[in-house]
Amino acid sequence: MTDLSVLPGAARASAIELYARKTTGYEFRVEAAIQWLKRAAEQHAGHVVLANSLGAEDMVLTDLIARHQIPIAIGTLDTGALHAETLALIPKIEQRYGLQVEVYRPREEAVVQFVRKNGEKAMYQSLELRKGCCQVRKLEPLSRMLQGRSAWVTGLRREQSNNRGGMLAREQDDQGRAKFNPLIEWTWGDVWHYVAVNHVPYNPLHDRDYPSIGCWPCTRPVAAGEDDRAGRWAGKVKKECGLHVVEVKDGEGI
Repeated sequence: MTDLSVLPGAARASAIELYARKTTGYEFRVEAAIQWLKRAAEQHAGHVVLANSLGAEDMVLTDLIARHQIPIAIGTLDTGALHAETLALIPKIEQRYGLQVEVYRPREEAVVQFVRKNGEKAMYQSLELRKGCCQVRKLEPLSRMLQGRSAWVTGLRREQSNNRGGMLAREQDDQGRAKFNPLIEWTWGDVWHYVAVNHVPYNPLHDRDYPSIGCWPCTRPVAAGEDDRAGRWAGKVKKECGLHVVEVKDGEGI
């Protein structure tokens, strides 16, 4: 079958058209996600946040939280190097759902010092410098998002990459906080079927072959057959920024 999206002058298929698939067990997985969110809110009342990367999975979780009026805060990281399309989702969330988004940014002086010392293209030079850039732009702001909180929620799915294949619906991070991954069993088709059915706003870069979207210098579209994370730090060994690379101390599956 000819892929019309690659023909000259042809209209590109949207992410919904390409990926949305309802498969057996979809309703069960949606209900399981709702129950995990409710459990997180009940067990950590007033002390739990969704770490919203503004990707498709986290927009689904935001919709579930708003739709079912689950008291979980919404937080995101503005690294200072995000695509304009990504940042545009923040006011869309607030307008669509009436939820305030907590925005955490890197400390300006830390970014200035890092760039002054290592240059504007440090992330391309070595693994250590890529880790250093993520530390300044992501991990330190994340630590402020999680300060005073006993739990957080993510949109991680086992299907996303080999690195995430062993993750559970409930884990414990390296600081002892509960970490809930309500979509852990969801497929990529589940995510986009939910987006389509519920008219969830999403990043238009997903329509341009970006399944996983990070900072613009470190993200590219993926080719057919590549996993979702292939476009992150393309050509590099490092495929995780450090937000989710922690030792699992305890947990339970769905």
